[in-house]
Amino acid sequence: MEIKKKKQNMVFVVDDERDILELIEVNLIKNNYIAETFLSADVFFDRIKIKKPDLIILDLMLPDIDGLEICKLLKKDKDLETIPIIMLTAKTDESDVILGLELGADDYMLKPFSVKELISRIKAILRRSNIRTETILDISKNDTIEIDNLIKIDLNLHSVFVSDKEIELTKTEFDILTILCQKRGWVFSREVLLDKLWGSDKFVIDRTIDVHIKHLRDKLGTAGTLIKNVRGVGYKI
Repeated sequence: MEIKKKKQNMVFVVDDERDILELIEVNLIKNNYIAETFLSADVFFDRIKIKKPDLIILDLMLPDIDGLEICKLLKKDKDLETIPIIMLTAKTDESDVILGLELGADDYMLKPFSVKELISRIKAILRRSNIRTETILDISKNDTIEIDNLIKIDLNLHSVFVSDKEIELTKTEFDILTILCQKRGWVFSREVLLDKLWGSDKFVIDRTIDVHIKHLRDKLGTAGTLIKNVRGVGYKI
């Protein structure tokens, strides 16, 4: 009987420190990942036009283009926007971390970091990316959700419309909006939302939810006011 080989995920690592690249590459290969490393953004962008990775590890401080700018460019590209990103940063200022998450990064690690923890986070993010939204959300027989004839969520198409105009959301933004809309009036704490989205693989900070909610409100425009903050508790529609 033929044994089907498990797919090897490909990870791109962008960092201007060669020692860090070699350290991460060795450990990725040891854990059955395919790794490609880049010392600069220009070489990285040349390669990603040809080969699309399953995950990107991105340093924020690069010699040619700032890591935050790279993140922004990736999330604006329809072919690349769904690729998970883990940021590496030597900056301890929380605002830099929050900005990175707001731009669409999935996770972050401060330098110096534990390689073992980095590998654990990679596994968690890739596992989460492979889980269909239906396994995270309480999807019933209805495949659409409508709120006040203003917001329409098509669960089959994984699309959101505001006043019949389609709005581009990240997977996390889509999942948060769907969770809130499915249980209109219910207040979801940050902790509950984190558990629904990340479960036992949760490494992110509670503030992450606030960042995603802010970004979601901005994208929804006037409909964003339907997302209410219940002070000291959480969020609801």
